[in-house]
Amino acid sequence: MPEAKAVQDSGIARDLTAFQQNILAILSDEPMYGLAIKRQLESYYDSEVNHGRLYPNLDDLVEMDLVEKSERDKRTNDYALTDDGYEAVVDQLDWTLDKFVTDGERAETVRDLIDN
Repeated sequence: MPEAKAVQDSGIARDLTAFQQNILAILSDEPMYGLAIKRQLESYYDSEVNHGRLYPNLDDLVEMDLVEKSERDKRTNDYALTDDGYEAVVDQLDWTLDKFVTDGERAETVRDLIDN
């Protein structure tokens, strides 16, 4: 069974919280250390994201094999999307677009977003 199918069939991607999905979306760009992820989340939410929320969610994503954690130095860890994490992001986008794109006008809206 292909990995993408395994992730979809297991329901992991669909059981993620919106916060966890946002972490995966951020890591889709490039691997990052925790503070960089925190800053991007704070920019999105326009409010402080405390460590007690961020790091347990990162640890959960690592446990689910959606994110890989590596040591940058003694105090800093890097986080990167795994292949399953990538597929979880794609699965969520596919589901969202399937629900949103109901006509040509909405499809054009999505095309405009992609082109920007």
